[in-house]
Amino acid sequence: MIVVLNNVTSVQRLLDFSRVALTSGEVKYLVLTKVGGTAAQAGVPEVHKQAFRSSKGLLVLPELRDAIEILSPEAVYMISSTGKNELNGEELLRAKRVMVVFSGVEPGFSKLEESLGLHVKLPGVNDDIGPSSLLSVFLYCTLRRFDLKGG
Repeated sequence: MIVVLNNVTSVQRLLDFSRVALTSGEVKYLVLTKVGGTAAQAGVPEVHKQAFRSSKGLLVLPELRDAIEILSPEAVYMISSTGKNELNGEELLRAKRVMVVFSGVEPGFSKLEESLGLHVKLPGVNDDIGPSSLLSVFLYCTLRRFDLKGG
């Protein structure tokens, strides 16, 4: 699975998100796009260290479109609390090369970014809980193979 954090300027938000992504066995690559401000200056070098220690691939690119073009995912899911439809876990698990994208800023994705994938929300998550928490819930559901009703 390819996990993307798009449009982040906060060092702490970048480090928290990266820590969650890089400690998961489900994540093969972490991609950072549109990293700016202090996150680019101080956060990216620290994330490189985390990625190296966890033996995960890390890619830093200027735009989300670049990540999609280079990695050629079979499916791209833009996950936020404002998605119009709920994520279909069965569809997600059928795809061989999946890219899941989280926004590093509020209110989320721009209209142009939304057009690059399927904009969805996680079942039961209706409020903005931040990208790290959203990724944690997503990975938990993935590990449980989206058995959300089983308790």
